[in-house]
Amino acid sequence: MNNQAPVPEFAAIIVAAGKGLRVGGEKPKQFREWRGKPVLRHSVKALLNAGCDRIVVVAPKGMHDEASHAAGSNDALMIVDGGKTRQQSVMAGLEALVSLPPEYVLIHDAARPDLPQEVIERLLRALETHPGAIPTLPVVDSLAVCGEGNVMDGKADRDTLRRVQTPQAFRFADVVAAHRAWRGQPNAGDDAQVLSASGGSVALVDGDERLKKITFAEDFSEPMAAPQYRIGQGYDVHRLQAGEELWLCGIKLEHDKGLSGHSDADVALHAITDAVLGAIGNGDIGTHFPPSDPQWSGARSDQFLAHAVKLAGESGYAIGNIDLTIICEAPKIGPHRPQMRTRVAEITGTDETVVSIKATTTERLGFTGREEGIAAQAIVGLTKSA
Repeated sequence: MNNQAPVPEFAAIIVAAGKGLRVGGEKPKQFREWRGKPVLRHSVKALLNAGCDRIVVVAPKGMHDEASHAAGSNDALMIVDGGKTRQQSVMAGLEALVSLPPEYVLIHDAARPDLPQEVIERLLRALETHPGAIPTLPVVDSLAVCGEGNVMDGKADRDTLRRVQTPQAFRFADVVAAHRAWRGQPNAGDDAQVLSASGGSVALVDGDERLKKITFAEDFSEPMAAPQYRIGQGYDVHRLQAGEELWLCGIKLEHDKGLSGHSDADVALHAITDAVLGAIGNGDIGTHFPPSDPQWSGARSDQFLAHAVKLAGESGYAIGNIDLTIICEAPKIGPHRPQMRTRVAEITGTDETVVSIKATTTERLGFTGREEGIAAQAIVGLTKSA
């Protein structure tokens, strides 16, 4: 998460027209279940969560019903027939968007269901300076060139090679023109090759190992099914200091002292953030927003919590309930409780009914009893997303 401008509007094409025979069975792999829902639906959900306003699913001919069921019901979806080759299928998807052309388009393989939001953001940013962008990973193994008779005939320099993933991102007008002008082999490896053949530059951005392609039957097997519920707890403390603003649960309170910290020191939101991150096993607030980084100086803590909720969503979980306890002598929390519940619900995208905010004192004992600081403890329950 950063302070950059919002992600620009974009459309997407999900190529799901293949037969997927190497995984076995009669049903194409993009329509089979993976982690509790069809493979195709994972990509659809990730793209919609990233702000995609239209998605064209390119399906095998005669399988629109299967594709619609696998993709899920959404007004942003359109299904079209694929072609004999991948390039022809992509062209069909692009033509479906021509009547109302987007500025940017992402082209993604349905067989890569685990699509991180950060990769989408990196791709779209790269389009500000290049007509195309692709996610890549370094080659870590040594490489050999295979010569005649299956004998080593030299080695390749892995430092100059990259493993290419999808989605691949393009300025729409450029990629449409490139596909229409394509005169190479009909089985173009990917859309970046098509754009490059027409003279367009393609930026390389960091990919992600989670974007692994489902290829074989064993790729549907996982060591352990993800649990239906997860629980995390968070605890935080900040010092009270004259001259500082007092922020709790995302609202500003009038008080003679405020909480001191690198950000706005909202101890309540910090505790909830750590609880969410703990539930998905993804570090703590300092991992994602280190106090040594000057960009978070004075930052509002609502963005920390929103980021944690986003990460939970990418891990397949939604907020089930939030139970927060604020520990202080002053100010009195009761009068502000309704507004606090509303604000926490807004930040986390939940209903107020699942947000509990309580307050207690330590009977004048300890640092909170001496009004030297405020502490907060949170427990968050996550439920597996549908």
